[in-house]
Amino acid sequence: MAQSAITVRIDSEMKMQFDKLCEEFGMSANTAFNIFVNAVVRSRSIPFTIKGAKASSALDLFMEQRKAAEASEEPELTLDEINAEIRAAREERRKNKQKL
Repeated sequence: MAQSAITVRIDSEMKMQFDKLCEEFGMSANTAFNIFVNAVVRSRSIPFTIKGAKASSALDLFMEQRKAAEASEEPELTLDEINAEIRAAREERRKNKQKL
């Protein structure tokens, strides 16, 4: 599948906070945006809220998101969608390691 780039301008401090939260969620900002875009397109709405608590562990955050997903009437990701997100995250991780 062909890929396209999106450039987003945000406040530098906001970007640092977003990057830090994404890291706490166990993902990159790029992966977070891809998940967001897929969910918006699939549901044709803003279908979820992501929030983090300063003292929460990654497992706690995951369990909160899992409960929200279970309570939602939105369709779950298909296996193909999940695998595509995993491949994209692995590719991004591989690229980041090459930069180091």
